Amino acid sequence: MQEDKIKEAIEQIFKHASCVISKLEFSNENGMLWCMIETPDSGFIIGRDGETLRSLNHLVQKIVKKDVVETEEKGPTIFIDVNGYQKKRFENLKNIAHMMAERARYFKSNIEIDPMPAYERKIVHMFLEGAKDIKTESEGYGSTRRVVIKYVDSSI
Repeated sequence: MQEDKIKEAIEQIFKHASCVISKLEFSNENGMLWCMIETPDSGFIIGRDGETLRSLNHLVQKIVKKDVVETEEKGPTIFIDVNGYQKKRFENLKNIAHMMAERARYFKSNIEIDPMPAYERKIVHMFLEGAKDIKTESEGYGSTRRVVIKYVDSSI
């Protein structure tokens, strides 16, 4: 049901933006609903540093959450991906999180990652949540909000 609403919202947005959808499919991964879109208009839809794609994702989330509130069911987190852009970005974020976590372990100290949008911070938090000797927190405000990876001595 949610997938139908998401598909309808995306198709309407693309139609009004005069963009073409070559392929649109869904997959569930780790409690996240991925909406994979292939389009020849990817540059326009992704935007500079993914800004337009983040806005599209936010807009679709709001449309779907409006219906969820009415039906009182909680759905999965939705991620819209255009031509594999998000998957590549998420893999890059996981690599950064892993590297910074290793650095925190090695130096036994807190490591700050550069500021990033909320959904990217969420990916870092989710990726490192299973680590017993690492804790993550977001610090700062607005555009300077960042993830801090904290080493926790598990031998104490």
